[in-house]
Amino acid sequence: MSSTPVVLAIDFGGTKIAVAMADPSGRRLAAATVDSAAELGARAAFERGVGAARDLLGQASNPHLVAVGVATFGIPFDDRVELAPAIAGWDDLELGRELRAAFPGAEVRMATDAKAAARAEATWGALRGCDPGVYLNLGTGLSVAIVTGGRVVMGGHGAAGEIGYNLRAVSDVGLSLDERVPLEWMVSAKALAERASSAVGSARELSAAEAFEASAGDRALDKLIDEFVAELAFHLVNLANCIDPVRIAAGGGMTGSWERLRPGLEQALRAGVPFPPELVRAEFPFDAPLIGAIALAVEAAQDRLGTVTARVDGRHRPGQGLTDARPGTDERTSTAPGGRAHGS
Repeated sequence: MSSTPVVLAIDFGGTKIAVAMADPSGRRLAAATVDSAAELGARAAFERGVGAARDLLGQASNPHLVAVGVATFGIPFDDRVELAPAIAGWDDLELGRELRAAFPGAEVRMATDAKAAARAEATWGALRGCDPGVYLNLGTGLSVAIVTGGRVVMGGHGAAGEIGYNLRAVSDVGLSLDERVPLEWMVSAKALAERASSAVGSARELSAAEAFEASAGDRALDKLIDEFVAELAFHLVNLANCIDPVRIAAGGGMTGSWERLRPGLEQALRAGVPFPPELVRAEFPFDAPLIGAIALAVEAAQDRLGTVTARVDGRHRPGQGLTDARPGTDERTSTAPGGRAHGS
């Protein structure tokens, strides 16, 4: 009986882990999402992601796993993950080695979540043809990815776009990280949730989405979100002045409240940038890192199998088979144990 070549993609996030299985052309066959169980630490989160991916693999008929693409918070290496505070111990995880041990014989390729998302948007989404373009990741954490010449800028240490570490004031100059409050601690979904909960005296921590929704009828929350948008805009304007992007595409969980975020950011860009870039919501606002991870896996499969990975005809633009990002377009959407269906 002949085997069926497939690839796997994993997007390790601070609060959830998304996984997908695709054929070597990138057509998604199944997908699922599980909670990251961040409170249990790095090992538990890693095993949940790997377990969910293996569950998908078990749904294929006599599968031959060719490649695995991985997106993660932090900067991944074989023996560690740099700048990864979202889950305790994630920075000590030998991510590349662990993945190869978990999926023996498969090619493994990794990228940061924002860079994987930018890759997806630059190839098939809102940043196609934008040179340069910026992907703004508004999720649990805060970062950007810069696209020029169709390629994502990595930086000398893989850390290009890590604006979450930005100084917030002149008084921060010369202070080490543990002596100041970095931008991400004030401008991110996690930061907003903590600040909103404190502002309203909630016994439980509100989510960022709840804070945005409640702000319509709560003056304290409305003011807090105005301050949040203003500080984000300050750094986005400075970034735009440095790079002169054609377009900025925003993705991540907080873009679920895009109409509350967009006006303040647009006004700041118009006022503060000589040639204001277009500001749009990403074409794949919630699963671009997973789509980018699929692209990494497909590229690895192409290198190994020597096959053409994107179908181009009158009905498909390059990557449409890869992404199929709209609800209901997977051949099969599944729920991993303890998780929820991808896209829910």
